[in-house]
Amino acid sequence: MKLIRFGAAGQEKAGVLINDKRIDVSSVVTDYNEAFFENDGLAKLEEALKNNTSFPEVSNDIRLGSPVARPSKIICIGLNYVDHCEETGAAIPEEPIIFFKSTTSLCGPNDNLIIPKNSDKTDWEVELAFVVGKKASYVAEEDALDYLAGYCLLNDYSERAFQIERGGQWAKGKGCDTFAPLGPILATADEIEDVNNLSMWLTVNGKKFQNSNTSNLIFKIPFLIHYLSQFMTLLPGDVVSTGTPPGVGLGIKPDPVYIKPGDVIELGIEGLGTSKQVAVAY
Repeated sequence: MKLIRFGAAGQEKAGVLINDKRIDVSSVVTDYNEAFFENDGLAKLEEALKNNTSFPEVSNDIRLGSPVARPSKIICIGLNYVDHCEETGAAIPEEPIIFFKSTTSLCGPNDNLIIPKNSDKTDWEVELAFVVGKKASYVAEEDALDYLAGYCLLNDYSERAFQIERGGQWAKGKGCDTFAPLGPILATADEIEDVNNLSMWLTVNGKKFQNSNTSNLIFKIPFLIHYLSQFMTLLPGDVVSTGTPPGVGLGIKPDPVYIKPGDVIELGIEGLGTSKQVAVAY
């Protein structure tokens, strides 16, 4: 299945995408949240779709929100592509680097990017994200995919001065409002033939800056589920973003390129759709 949420910000309803048509399933699903995933919601929704063909269609003009409601946490993996480590001058990590984005950074896939107040180094990062399907603690790697709900496209926006130049942890440059546009869809695992071989790209004002493939991930998804669950309980609906390939603004030589008001950022991952954000000043 391909899950979507549609409607005005804060008023989204649950839907699915079937043959490129948006279908309203809010009559049987309250929301795609922790309770939904925890209570076998995916299987129940699949059964409802088999037994009911009269769900209403939703206009393509209606805004899409994040395909999951606000999760308990958004976990990100840093420096998870070898060539991204090289472009930023960082050592290849021996274990995953973990940081968090605030849940208030989550927004719809095509919502405006708000450049934070006092920012002049806002940057882009196309990433493959996954959503946790059930409570996970001390999970064995060989069992990890049993805890997976599905996959999404995410843009891990980053304010590099906040992140790198102002001390402390990365979170202060990662958690600004609108810094985690997610979607357009949450694709369940059966929709993706090989998650380790998906093309991914990002353009700014039509110029391609990132062009890579998930085959280049250092730490793969089963290991990440296992690894993260050694340090924290993953809850249903939690979002984990797996890192970005090369081509971020920070890595451009000789002079980095950063986002300015009016820029148009477009990105996509094979099988997970595309998103588009227009940058606006705070």
